[in-house]
Amino acid sequence: MLFLEVTNDKLLLLKSHASSSGLSDEAIREISDAAELVQFESGGYLHRANQPASFVFLIVHGRLKQTVVDLHGNVLVDRFLTRGSQFGALAAARAEPVPVDVIAVEPSAALKFDFDTFLGFTRQHETFGLNLTQSILGMVRDVLLADRKPKHASLVTIFHQSEASRPITRRLLERLAGIGESIGLLGDRSDCSSIPGLDYRPLLEKGHVISRDDIRRQVTEWSDHHRIVIDLDASLDPAIASLLVEFSDQVLWCCHESDADSAVPRLAAIETLTPGCRDKISLVWILHPDSWVAPRAMRLMDLVERDFKVRLSGTQPNQSSGLVHGIERLVHQLRGVRIGLALGGGGARGMAHLGVLKTLEDNGIVVDMIAGTSAGAMTGILHAAGFDPEYIVGRFAEDLKPGWPFRMMPAGNHWYLVYKYRRGQFAPMLRKYLSDWRLEQLPIPIHSVTVDLVSGKPVLRESGDAVDAILESINLPVFSRPICRDGKALVDGGLVDNIPADVLVRRGCNFVIAVSVTAELESEFAKNHPMTPTAEMNSASTLQTVLRSYLVQNVNMNSVGVQPADVVIEPDVAGVDLSDFSRTLKLAEVGERAAKDGLPSLKMLLSKLDEKLFEIT
Repeated sequence: MLFLEVTNDKLLLLKSHASSSGLSDEAIREISDAAELVQFESGGYLHRANQPASFVFLIVHGRLKQTVVDLHGNVLVDRFLTRGSQFGALAAARAEPVPVDVIAVEPSAALKFDFDTFLGFTRQHETFGLNLTQSILGMVRDVLLADRKPKHASLVTIFHQSEASRPITRRLLERLAGIGESIGLLGDRSDCSSIPGLDYRPLLEKGHVISRDDIRRQVTEWSDHHRIVIDLDASLDPAIASLLVEFSDQVLWCCHESDADSAVPRLAAIETLTPGCRDKISLVWILHPDSWVAPRAMRLMDLVERDFKVRLSGTQPNQSSGLVHGIERLVHQLRGVRIGLALGGGGARGMAHLGVLKTLEDNGIVVDMIAGTSAGAMTGILHAAGFDPEYIVGRFAEDLKPGWPFRMMPAGNHWYLVYKYRRGQFAPMLRKYLSDWRLEQLPIPIHSVTVDLVSGKPVLRESGDAVDAILESINLPVFSRPICRDGKALVDGGLVDNIPADVLVRRGCNFVIAVSVTAELESEFAKNHPMTPTAEMNSASTLQTVLRSYLVQNVNMNSVGVQPADVVIEPDVAGVDLSDFSRTLKLAEVGERAAKDGLPSLKMLLSKLDEKLFEIT
């Protein structure tokens, strides 16, 4: 059932489409009169691959999946067509079979034009033609150039599972209005009506939600606003809720951790009534002031695409200020920004990551997602769990300090590392902080990289026990045996992807900061230099050889995953032995300095991504 089933007003629909921007009412009426309104249920085809295209479609509702296939039916490119996009302007011009399937993934609608008639309108109305050209260029950027330009959510619906989440709407709208957005708000409460730059209309009349036609007309009237938000209680009739979800570009379902069970049947009902809408719904957890992580709610998480954790009060001792940045991550989501942080492997040198994390946090650079390999996974997961970087530095300086017997031994750092691995010392050390938390519960989404020796392929962890994810990723061959579980033999992720910026791009990040602690390789091994005469060269121990081999591999593997990064921070940690955790404090300071040196360039590039959100002052 379509949201617009009771309105066939083609003029109203065309007016809400990007192609009509700047056109007069007379021109919009002339063009809409020539169109046919066509509707598609989920699974319906707008176009089948290798059939000729002779019509142009302006998408005015819903989402359709456009899939380019080769002669053998293999998928080459996938993208979504949503309200404001078009299909057929180029394909119909060629008048030949087109290898593209276009299938509705939810109830959808489009204005259909004969190609010759449509072409005439682009010539008759210059603005219409320019708007269409912009749409085609956007498609080229998305498909051919793999463009990571932010994609703005024009219409957002916010559901509140309880009163506890109501402050989120005000904070979110105040932040958006503060960076210059004009906002139209349809709400069931007037709490936010006083926000400057916001137009408000009650969503309820006599206790009932206003008609779908009224909502459609109001949305069209606000078509010149940057964003339209619908804000209401989640307890309304599931049929109405599903229609609002269907109509929206993005949906935020706000839920206090105590309301998880009651949210499941409501979201399940929406999934039943509006199949295919899951990937536009984000769950927003309201964390209790004493909670570090979100609850385990697997049934609920299966009904949404992703989740956000929001703390409405301040932090506790040893907690990162990142825990109160949940609102800012929501702002990023709505403005189409997703900042990723890739932390590379490098043994003890990875302690420099903690200084980088501190600098980013001190300068208000909010990260939306982290991916880490080896030491990068260890530091990244602890940070994603909400621990303050300075606190982690202090704890690691104590936890990883070799005992006096090792300090007295030749190559004591190496033997201490062997001891930590072989005696299973890392697990209890990490459990002190991470308990039995799972990756999906942590405030910042985090991915760890490890390698399976059975398949020979990388393994990416984004859920499951957080301590296990670290242990797998730091599991250095020879120092420790492979961790065997679920048909896999898992070892250090640095063997295949030492700086996983590529992981973040695949997960939707359109700006990636990478930190490499193995960028430089000092020309010295076992006190041998390039000019050391053969007769004077020293033999290396097995442990020295293993660590040097690991470092050489890391340096050479850096280019594999780091390539798509927008910024690479490279602390100067050359000369620090991979096993020398006694220098944790100094390494963190080096990381902090390197990040501060890179801040001007980083801020400039972020400003280019979104000049309002990352305004340079």
